[in-house]
Parts: sequence; structure tokens; C-alpha cells
Amino acid sequence: QVQLVESGGGLAQAGASLRLSCAASGRTHSDLAVAWFRQAPGKEREFVAAIKWSGGSTRYADSVKGRFTVSKDTFKKMVYLQMNSLKPEDTAVYYCAAGARMIWSTLDDQSRYDTWGQGTQVTVSS
Repeated sequence: QVQLVESGGGLAQAGASLRLSCAASGRTHSDLAVAWFRQAPGKEREFVAAIKWSGGSTRYADSVKGRFTVSKDTFKKMVYLQMNSLKPEDTAVYYCAAGARMIWSTLDDQSRYDTWGQGTQVTVSS
């Protein structure tokens, strides 16, 4: 089973950029997908972006399209979330998650992910 550890969160001003990293250890099956979710205070956890381990297909939430980019380094077993043009509403705890037997249409379904990292805080000031 895959284990995940996030890093790279912190404090940023609106308009700035941050890059989150998710280190995966253990066996990575070809049908694996890794996603980023976030949870703001008092709100439910929501989908941000996801990438399929094989092929690299990606999917984004409408709220981050054009600003965030998810990528992977298969050799290093790393998944990244490059966040540009940050907004105060991006403030949240960001989690990476992994799921097996994922297809593109289910990449945003958090119930399909069975392995989660511990989360990393991102705070964007106005």
C-alpha cells in the first residue's frame, strides 16, 4: 500500500505562488491516481486536482483551473501542486490522497481514495 507525506505549505500573500509536494512510498500500481483535496475552516473537504499515475491525465476543480497545476515525477514517486495567483479563499489544509483502479471520471470523488497524507496548511493573506 502507498504511504503519502505532504510538504511545502506555508504563508503567502495574495497573488503569490506556492508549490506543494507529496512523497509516495510503497508500491505504485499503474492504475493509481493521486489527488489534492483541501479543507478550509468550517467547510467540507473539497477536490482540487488529480493526476493519474499512468499516462498523466489530470483533472481540476473549476475554482483552480488556470491557476494550479498538478504534476508528477514517476521516478522520484513525487506529486506536485504548483499554485499560482493565490487567493485568500485558497486558505485551507491541503491533503494528498491516493486511490487504485481510478478512471478519469472518478478522480474528483474523495470516497474513491483510500490513502491520505497528514495535510499541510496553506494560508493566503490579502
